[in-house]
Amino acid sequence: MSAVLLDAADMRRTLGRMAHEILEANQGGGNLVVVGVIRRGWPIAKRLAFQMTQIEGVTIPCGKLDISGFRDDRPSSDTDESEIPFEITGNAVVLVDEVIYTGRTIRAAMDALMQHGRPASVQLAVLIDRGHRELPIQPNYCGREVQTNRGDHIVVRVNEYDGEDAVVLERAEPAGVGA
Repeated sequence: MSAVLLDAADMRRTLGRMAHEILEANQGGGNLVVVGVIRRGWPIAKRLAFQMTQIEGVTIPCGKLDISGFRDDRPSSDTDESEIPFEITGNAVVLVDEVIYTGRTIRAAMDALMQHGRPASVQLAVLIDRGHRELPIQPNYCGREVQTNRGDHIVVRVNEYDGEDAVVLERAEPAGVGA
């Protein structure tokens, strides 16, 4: 069974709210930069940075971060597709991913980010928090908290990769069903 949690309009409104929250917490965008985790965190980060730029009237830089070499649950990769064309050191970094689950992706992202400089602070923004943390990592900014079971899946579709914007909860089949 699946259920649409956010459609395109919901995503747009949610990211707009998050942009305002981030700017308010940082007293504007003066020393703020945004870095999205490759793959779907990157388009979400671009949208947040664009929204904040529109609100502030000042460009909020945005980059993308490849964490594949820092994962502890997948084979390591020698390639680095990160593109961070601005200074990290001394800036407040808003690290963006589409979903937070166990916290392992964000742990890897923080390790990868430190290879690019020493930020004044790192704040975490996620579109969906589905719980079930294995590491003590919590988002500073969250679009929506969703109660899930461990076997469920949250699928974030972004126009850039999937041709549509949507967040879908795919519930796991109860044990014994469909067997």
